[in-house]
Amino acid sequence: SIIYRQHGFPCPLVRWHFHKEYELHLLVATSGKVFVGDYIGNFNPGSLFLTGPNLPHNWISQMQSGQSVNKRDMLVNFTNELFDQGHQVFSELRSLAPLLDRARYGIEFRCAKTIAQASVSMQRIADSQGISRLGHFLILMESLAACEDYHLLSGTAAAQDADEHAVERTNRAVDYIFAHYARELSLEEVAAYLGMKPTYFSRVFKQATGRCFVEFVNRLRISKSCELLADGDRPVTDVCFESGFNNISNFNRRFQQ
Repeated sequence: SIIYRQHGFPCPLVRWHFHKEYELHLLVATSGKVFVGDYIGNFNPGSLFLTGPNLPHNWISQMQSGQSVNKRDMLVNFTNELFDQGHQVFSELRSLAPLLDRARYGIEFRCAKTIAQASVSMQRIADSQGISRLGHFLILMESLAACEDYHLLSGTAAAQDADEHAVERTNRAVDYIFAHYARELSLEEVAAYLGMKPTYFSRVFKQATGRCFVEFVNRLRISKSCELLADGDRPVTDVCFESGFNNISNFNRRFQQ
């Protein structure tokens, strides 16, 4: 009924992708950037997300070159069928419908008590099998459905159909942008890296991510600036340039947007 996975970073499973299953995802180590649909934000240890079917997502840790962790992610995948068919037998499962509907846009849970309970439940899921595992999962889902402190993430609910080559190409583009967004970065440079014409790359990138190239890069830079501003007392000018903006007026305008 459910599939449990855990993995470290770097890992082949860490990539921009989407699938038909829901994904309940707990980060237990490192900090970095989260991409869900057209949303770009930050994650830290204890960040908890639920993504719906075919909603693109990725979590990229900000670590020094050569660093790695053995266990970064604990996650559960499950499909619509589990609840669509299950509630015909167990009427109590209908109470989860609003949660699953919200998950189409991606959810980040903010309640510290809920996250602490989820961490315990995820470990119980990891340590069990069979009916016990399913029981721990349903208890966890009930607590998430009752949580009122959450944030909906994406403005779009699902990716358009794409073949495996298109998904891999988008993953390479996102990885390249993430590695270089703190300096001047052009659409033409990324297109050349992928061996694509700029106009074609622009079209397929927006179709895949829900944002044009410039808006995607600016969102990533603003997310970085929020991280830096929350982290200390450094001057706004330093935050501006460290986030990848080349002048303070452009930074102010983008930040206000």
